[in-house]
Amino acid sequence: MPAQLLDGVAVANAIKEEVAQEVKALSDRGLRPGLAAVLVGDNPSSQIYVSSKVKSCETLGIYSEKHELPQTTTTEQLLELVDMLNESDLIDGILVQLPLPKQIDTAKILLSVDPAKDVDGFHPMNVGKLYLNQETLAPCTPSGIIEMLNYYRIEIQGKRAVVLGRSDIVGKPMAMLLLHRHATVTICHSRTADLPSVTREADILVAAIGRAAMVTADFVKPGAVVVDVGMNKLSSIDEVRAVFGEDEKRLGELQRKGYTLVGDVNPKSVAPVAGYLTPVPGGVGPLTIAMLMKNTVKAARMRRLNE
Repeated sequence: MPAQLLDGVAVANAIKEEVAQEVKALSDRGLRPGLAAVLVGDNPSSQIYVSSKVKSCETLGIYSEKHELPQTTTTEQLLELVDMLNESDLIDGILVQLPLPKQIDTAKILLSVDPAKDVDGFHPMNVGKLYLNQETLAPCTPSGIIEMLNYYRIEIQGKRAVVLGRSDIVGKPMAMLLLHRHATVTICHSRTADLPSVTREADILVAAIGRAAMVTADFVKPGAVVVDVGMNKLSSIDEVRAVFGEDEKRLGELQRKGYTLVGDVNPKSVAPVAGYLTPVPGGVGPLTIAMLMKNTVKAARMRRLNE
């Protein structure tokens, strides 16, 4: 029997519904949450991401500001804007869209964001609080995955969890969130010896290594929960056929768009073995923006009500 698909859109909608109710309750008290999105340069993917985040704010009743700066912006100019947003009482969350142009010191910018307004959860103070299992603003994608597991009533406590990938944005915080929920956690990466033998121990496998369709059936324990964080483009017919065979939908998408998306998991190989699997697209992706909205409301409560 093939794996049950975990519907990220349904989970994201449930989170957004809850957020909309909280926003209304706060707004009725004159405390409307606010998010500022900062976009530097003309990266098309970043423009799409920022627009979708601003649109989500409008839909849920969150006040939003979009600050677009030219590609030539300096670190000092961006620091000025961040300082202004740190001081603004209308703004509870500040989102600086990454990647930034190469002349900008990204670490310096992320460090300049007030930790109380760091809705991405990237500031070292928030990273430290997450490590210590203290109340904080945690990174959106790993938090969204925990929400998804809860939504589907998938047990975490006592389970073996393997996180494939060690990035600061997904891999490491994911491991911490699972550990704090009493899973036994292993972090793997590209240099892990005999990788499939380690990942096969997982009851919960989170793939976030950034390599298209790398995880195949031999990486997966029968019945495991497989969460695919990857988002990779396949743009040649040979690549698409290697992963999806003669899948008409995928081949049609390639012809129409010039690419089709695949995660870090090979779905055709893994679906017959796993118990649960997140699709790409429609799995983890929608959760990230939903959790950004949730973090904005949480930041508003913490900042304005000391909750």
